[in-house]
Amino acid sequence: MKLVEIYTSPLCGFCHAAKRLLNQKGVEYTEIDVLEAPDRKPEMIQRANGGRTVPQIFIGDTHVGGCDDLYALEQGGKLDALLA
Repeated sequence: MKLVEIYTSPLCGFCHAAKRLLNQKGVEYTEIDVLEAPDRKPEMIQRANGGRTVPQIFIGDTHVGGCDDLYALEQGGKLDALLA
């Protein structure tokens, strides 16, 4: 399974929803809390091609985007293949 990284903030409902989906699928991920580690936010913005909102989700070298994008991959049957 590919490395999954998710930039989050503790008060973000979309972050919780994205993590819930990953947890339901049994996916291990690295969470980077940008409130706890504000020095990581510029890294997130650069990796996300200017995306400033959380969550920002990465699977391997692929920038998935946010929570809605993650759920769209799941509903389209493409998330499992991306994770493999």
